[in-house]
This record gives sequence, C-alpha cells and structure tokens, in this order.
Amino acid sequence: MTTTPPRTRSRKAAVVASPAARIEKAGTFTPPDREPRPRRGRMGWVKVIEELDPVTQHQDIHRITAGYEFPWDYQRSLEFALFRTYCVPTISALLARTGEFEKRPQKRYDDTALLMAELVEHGYDAERGRESLRNINRMHGKYSIDNDDMLYVLSTFAFDPLDWIDRYGWRRLHPNERLASFHFYRQVGIRMGIKDIPETFQEYYRFKQEYERTRFVYSDDNHAIGTYTLRLFQSWYPKPLRGGVEKIVYSLIDDRMAAAFGFPKGSARMRAVSEGALRARSALVRRFPKRRASLSASNPSNRTYPGYPLGYRPRDLGVEQH
Repeated sequence: MTTTPPRTRSRKAAVVASPAARIEKAGTFTPPDREPRPRRGRMGWVKVIEELDPVTQHQDIHRITAGYEFPWDYQRSLEFALFRTYCVPTISALLARTGEFEKRPQKRYDDTALLMAELVEHGYDAERGRESLRNINRMHGKYSIDNDDMLYVLSTFAFDPLDWIDRYGWRRLHPNERLASFHFYRQVGIRMGIKDIPETFQEYYRFKQEYERTRFVYSDDNHAIGTYTLRLFQSWYPKPLRGGVEKIVYSLIDDRMAAAFGFPKGSARMRAVSEGALRARSALVRRFPKRRASLSASNPSNRTYPGYPLGYRPRDLGVEQH
C-alpha cells in the first residue's frame, strides 16, 4: 500500500476520483491509551474491549486487538491481505513499473508493515502517527491512483485480519473489535485523501466483495508481482523448506486469487494440513497468559531496519528520496 513508482512530472492528484466524489472531514478522536490495564483472567482484554465504544474509542480497541491479543495473526493476515491486492491488474501494473518488488521486496514489505504499525501503536493523530501518514501520502502523491483501488487496498487492512482471526484465531472477535477496525481504517483513509469511504461496516464489506468479484482477473503483472512476493515469503526460511512454503501459500489462497495470479490451485490435503497447524497453534496460544506489552510496532522479523523502532522515525521509512 505504500509502494509507488518513481517520481514523474505528472501534476495529477494522488487519488483520482469522480468530480462528485464525497470529500469528508477527518473526525477528532482521543489517541489510544499508552498503558491500558487488562482485567483479571485470560479474557482480561476482552473485558476491557466490551466497555469501550467502538466508534469513539476505536484506536484503543484496535491497539489492544492488534498489539496485545493477536499480534502474530495480524502480521500473517496483513501479509496475505497485501498479497491479495496484487490480484488487481491496475494495482499490480503500478507496482511493476516501480521495479521495487523485483529489486527490494523485503524493504517494500517492511516499509508498509512498519508505517501501518506506527498508526496502530501511537494513533493516527499522534506525532509519530502524523509523520507516518505524511510519509504514506508523500509516496502516494507521486502518482495518480484510482480512488477505488485505494479504497480497496484500505478495505483489506480493515477486513482481512478479521476474517483470518475468525478462522484461525485463539478466540472469536468481540463485535466491538470488528467495528473498531472499520472505524480505525476509515479515519486513516480520510486522512489519506481517499474519497467516498462507505459509512457502515456492512456497506464497505460489500464494496470489497464486489470489487474482488469484478476486478480479480489474470494479468502478466499480477503474475510477476505475485511471484516476487511468493519468493519473498520463501526467503524467510531455510532453502530445504522453501518448496513447502510455496505449497502452503498455494493452499491458503482461494481459487479466485490463484486464477488472478496464474498460480496452481493448492491441494485440499495441504490446505487441511496448513489450517490444522494454524488451529493447533491457536489452541496452544489459548493456554498462554494474556500479553501485557504491545507488539504492534516492535516486529523482530523486520529485516530492513534493525532494532526498529529504536533509532528510527517514521520519516526514515519508505522509498528513497530523489
């Protein structure tokens, strides 16, 4: 979501929308509590979440969900969410022209993951949050991007982790968590200049489903960007395991994604094994004590910025200045 082509002389707006597109003013909300306290017991964070308003306190709820309750699941689900967006020819063509996914896929991945994590951890109107948004908007501002494409990519951040956790998480999500994710990313989108963001969870989810139904079609750029990303996933593991990683990825993407990428369909047996392993992990995590420190912006698997966030600012992330 944060990767853009090189600077051009174009003066077009970063997000291209119809003349009648609705321009909405960003709301004012209290930043997330930096030191929230859970209630007693394994479900202590859920007890906090159910007392918070998902409309006005969505930043608090989303930070607890992503940083305390499901940090591993959020990281994995957002990897697949970004992967999903490359099934759209207009998106993959834009990314292919940058050359970044071919030359520096790890940096592009880390830039996106860390910038979005900064928004979750500190809040979109906090100093580091505003700095992250300026960086995101600067990178997007170099190109004309279709408003619906931006709206779709944003929707994957809002909804794909919810779907993943419903399938593989150690507990089911509270309704407040689902609504908070929608309201959080809606406000992020407004601050990115995205137009016509639906006003309800259901309407936005329907937009996402219809967009995928009509826009997921094969293209050579889809295949190229999808292959670079698959190779990135494989690079995180020792060489003897990389063939297995490829099979696992094929098993976890749906048939529509496989067709859009030109990838083979995953085997039903491998899918059963992969999903069984994910659910076994969740059963183990369910026995762990609740987490008391947020991990949303402390990703030890980040390979581009060692020790992040120590010694780094959000402005250090992203494409190189020219």
